[in-house]
Amino acid sequence: MRRYIAQLCIYIKVRLNMEYKKHFEKFESDKGFIKVSIPASMDGSRKAALNRMGNILFNSGDIETARRIFMTTGYSDGLSRVGDHYKSQSRMIDALRMYWIAPDRTKFGPIILQLSELIRNLLNEEGDHTNE
Repeated sequence: MRRYIAQLCIYIKVRLNMEYKKHFEKFESDKGFIKVSIPASMDGSRKAALNRMGNILFNSGDIETARRIFMTTGYSDGLSRVGDHYKSQSRMIDALRMYWIAPDRTKFGPIILQLSELIRNLLNEEGDHTNE
């Protein structure tokens, strides 16, 4: 199963590279990295098969491989479940990222509020220490 996933990832990378190479030709001389966040295009049956495989992996505990599949296919429910898993492990920034990509506004809103409150408290503490 992992071999199939690896082959699929290579296929997607090659396909994306071929389609977008013409847009990045002017950067070939640079030794930098250009991040592309465009979802892979694939037919519905392949996407459904990958989502099923991602669900099987997720349910068996291989969260990271499932996350990679869900991100490739753009499966919002799967991404949201990965976010729930991260949240249960107190990995709030990772959870926020998954909810944001999903996008699951009902779940990323409360995390953003928590983080903004944390930043507000830190700024208030810093202000208290500079007044002393």
